[in-house]
Amino acid sequence: MSNRQRSQGRAPRRLVAMGGAMLLLGLGLAACGDDTERVTVGLITKQEDNPFWVTMREVAQDTADDNNVELLTATGESDVDVDAQVDALEQMTEDGADGILIAPTDSEDVVPAIEAAREEGVIVIAVDTPTEPESAVDALFATDNFAAGELIGQYARARADEEGIEPAIAMLDLAPGIASGQLRREGFLEGFGIPEDDPQIVGSVDTEGDEDKGRAAMEELLTSNEDINIVYTVNEPVAFGAIDALEEAGTSMDDVIVVSVDGGCDAIKNGVRPGSIDATAQQYPENMAREGVLAIAEAARGGDEPSGYLDTGLRLITGDPVADVPSEDVPFGVRNCWGD
Repeated sequence: MSNRQRSQGRAPRRLVAMGGAMLLLGLGLAACGDDTERVTVGLITKQEDNPFWVTMREVAQDTADDNNVELLTATGESDVDVDAQVDALEQMTEDGADGILIAPTDSEDVVPAIEAAREEGVIVIAVDTPTEPESAVDALFATDNFAAGELIGQYARARADEEGIEPAIAMLDLAPGIASGQLRREGFLEGFGIPEDDPQIVGSVDTEGDEDKGRAAMEELLTSNEDINIVYTVNEPVAFGAIDALEEAGTSMDDVIVVSVDGGCDAIKNGVRPGSIDATAQQYPENMAREGVLAIAEAARGGDEPSGYLDTGLRLITGDPVADVPSEDVPFGVRNCWGD
């Protein structure tokens, strides 16, 4: 994998049922007539409010059902809920998982628990978000997050140049310690052609990928600079929160360029199509889930073990293309949302 993709204390244990929005346990049903060896795969996502993670879980379950795999699933309360992931790794290892897919909520803090699982012979694949170091897992199945940020940065720069905009950029980031968010930010700056300390960046706020926190972050930044005209958002829930705040402040969305990452069905239909989100980098969690379950099942049955980096795909989706930045249109985005 590229060098760009590589760059990404434990509290008391606490396990709660799905009603507490933290731990989910599900059993995949054996495919009828399937005489392959039954294996057990775990999937640990970040939270259930973002449809990205819901889709990943659903596709993992469908793939498990079709391939005689028992699927154990766990999730947390937010994109930064490390404790839930540590507990889930321990529990799934105790429950006999042959392999575990995990989207780390902190690229470093979850590593000791991953290493403990691997020492017990469990295959671990990171999905969506790299670990730090990358060697903490057997493999990474993910979007090239730097490239995603770079694409939307190139798009925002080209649109600003076309429209003669003097950029005043708001950066709505993820959170410290999560490599996918940092890579997207670095990619955006590279694509836009500015350094971290460029004065065109009027403010940066961490949002934890949450819509309400995205709205609050945008409100905060608008109080100090009402002339913000370019908004980088780490994902589409944050983008929708930012758009709400901009509209509440009386800002015309025709005067602001909003770019994001995910390419979810709702965002394409209700953000990109009407133009409130100008462009988004569409990634494919279905590919991550499907290929991850299949890779662990194959290895558990004596096949090749997963290793290295699998790029699960990326497209820029926009209803208003610009010269020299490759993109697909809204119908393509709708047809391919979450899986190409």
